[in-house]
Amino acid sequence: MAPHSRIYLTRHAQAEHNVDLDYSIPDAPLTPLGKKQAAALAPKISSLQGSAHLIVTSPLKRTLQTTKLGWGPAVERLGIKNVICLPQAQECNAFPCDTGSAKSTLASDPEFEDFDLSLLTDDWTSKQDFYSEDRTAIANRAKWVRHYLRDRPEENIVLVAHGDVLRQITASSSGPSTHMWQNAEVRIFEFNPEHVDGEAFLHQKEDVAAAGGYGPTSSSADFDA
Repeated sequence: MAPHSRIYLTRHAQAEHNVDLDYSIPDAPLTPLGKKQAAALAPKISSLQGSAHLIVTSPLKRTLQTTKLGWGPAVERLGIKNVICLPQAQECNAFPCDTGSAKSTLASDPEFEDFDLSLLTDDWTSKQDFYSEDRTAIANRAKWVRHYLRDRPEENIVLVAHGDVLRQITASSSGPSTHMWQNAEVRIFEFNPEHVDGEAFLHQKEDVAAAGGYGPTSSSADFDA
């Protein structure tokens, strides 16, 4: 367990569903602008590229792409096969844009074939049970991710994920965060010592960088009222 670790939380760059709020796009990838945003992020976080000990990413296409481009120097240093593709970090909702691709689909795509996809089970795209969009299920999954990060031995851990699930992962005792993550944004968190043995809540230490503007998520309406 490394309860004193620092977590470099990262939201993906602009994806296709962020542009026109078209949530019907299956496993929405980055737009050309999103790819530029992710590439522009890399030099903005040069010190973190060298200090990261582990990279964890949601296995959706847009987060895999952001990982390769935005954290490219760290990926090259640590090895892409050592990047952990964590299905539990997938986005919350059950729209096609927030539903990942089958392991076989990713493994046959030259852009993603080098990632270690061993943790992708057949049900990771089901949006049922543990992966359900039910609020309780989402909160439990976010807690699972916090415990996973807490129990890793590495001191500096990158997690590339999505706006909605990041708000859940950075929840507090009063509920999910309401921070509106920008595209390709990085913020550093640490575990709250008062909760590390229970909910493992995180608290923010630093705003680092953002290479893009705000891009709505499929649950942004929940926070706009």
